[in-house]
Amino acid sequence: MFSPRYVFNRKASDVAFELKHRNTIRYNMLKYSQSVEKGKSRYPNRVDIHDFAAVTKRNVLSNLPEYLEEFEKNAIANNIEVLWAEDSHQAISILRDIINKFGVKSVVKTKSMTSEEIDFNEVFQKHNIECIETDLGEFIVQQAGERPYHILTPAMHKSAGDVAKLFNEKFNTDKNASAADITLFVREYLRKKFLNADMGLSGANFLLAKEGAVAVTENEGNGLFTFGFPKVHVVLAGIEKLLPGINQLHQFWPWLALHGTGQKVTAYNSIIFGSRQSDERDGPEKMIVILLDNGRSNLYHQPHQSEALSCIRCGACLNACPIYKNVGGYTYQSVYTGPIGSVIEPHLKGFKKFGHLSFASTLCGSCYDVCPVKINLPDLLIRNRKDYVEGGYDSLVSKTSMTLARELLMKPGFNRNINYKSKKLLISLVYNYIFDGQRKFPEPKEDTFQNQWLINK
Repeated sequence: MFSPRYVFNRKASDVAFELKHRNTIRYNMLKYSQSVEKGKSRYPNRVDIHDFAAVTKRNVLSNLPEYLEEFEKNAIANNIEVLWAEDSHQAISILRDIINKFGVKSVVKTKSMTSEEIDFNEVFQKHNIECIETDLGEFIVQQAGERPYHILTPAMHKSAGDVAKLFNEKFNTDKNASAADITLFVREYLRKKFLNADMGLSGANFLLAKEGAVAVTENEGNGLFTFGFPKVHVVLAGIEKLLPGINQLHQFWPWLALHGTGQKVTAYNSIIFGSRQSDERDGPEKMIVILLDNGRSNLYHQPHQSEALSCIRCGACLNACPIYKNVGGYTYQSVYTGPIGSVIEPHLKGFKKFGHLSFASTLCGSCYDVCPVKINLPDLLIRNRKDYVEGGYDSLVSKTSMTLARELLMKPGFNRNINYKSKKLLISLVYNYIFDGQRKFPEPKEDTFQNQWLINK
């Protein structure tokens, strides 16, 4: 059984030199960057909004227990059942009870990265529950038997040709189908699923404490069907998703849209205040909110890294990260990837399994520059690295390499006493290990600079 760090390094090495993959994601990221830059021109007061978003989310974190209690109280007043899940096992248990209670056989899903955390699809499909992703990108990767590649654009790694080929194999559509043709097919296919679904499962972009309501923003309209048609609507949301109230949405919705896709605002923005009322024609008969911890309390109690809970899941840091651009989303083997994932996953799932991700960064600062809520990700990654090493999670190979490097760099005498052949072999072994044989390090000189200086001065 290989360690997660070893697997990451192997996958990173393979993917980084897979040119078709790199070309696809770089093309998609280029379109994103162009759209965002164009969108920024609409914000002459960008600095003020940036400050507002950052201060608001820090205020939420500083008063998180109070905001959670306020949300619960007001949600219950809206006839929403509020349940708490300490971890993924408890969340699955709660969802199993709901599914059994309401006789659920089919579930439609939207905005559900939290469901990826708890392996919802894998667990319930084994019990013959149909689980259908309804976001187009999520639907595509589900048909491919894959996980979301990116927290905002799940199928970023697939070209139009890849999707056409996949749908031809799965649904016998035209192998040369255009993006418009595929979208039309998926719309018709999902319409039937919405009409027959027993339960809708969604996440939440924001939980509004003052109103006890759930805010969801999306571009395809599938969210409206997910919590509009089925008789039961379950919201699975992380405990950090709170905003003080509805008065902050006029800033946060456009701000999220700008950093997520470059849009002025996303196409469909919904605020859900509870189940269907007697004078309403649509909506669920029952609405349940599950507040998921799943390691967030551990992160919340970190004096510095807790700042990462301010994240609004826009994906901007992934698109800016040179490591992500080269190794892609699947290399991380985690739900949350890129710089933000590298900060939070070790605290959510443990440093033993995911601590190495904190080293998957050049610390160039691009992620900090683009973050809409001013999370200092490079600083948090450095703090994670410190915790990783001090926690004793570093590998023996890494410890030995760093010790040897320190001796070579800090003690010139030690360096001079190694003969040329040994030095050449040592450097070759170290660099082949670090760069997997993809880079050739210049050979060392047979004589040191100091000796040459003494001879020729």
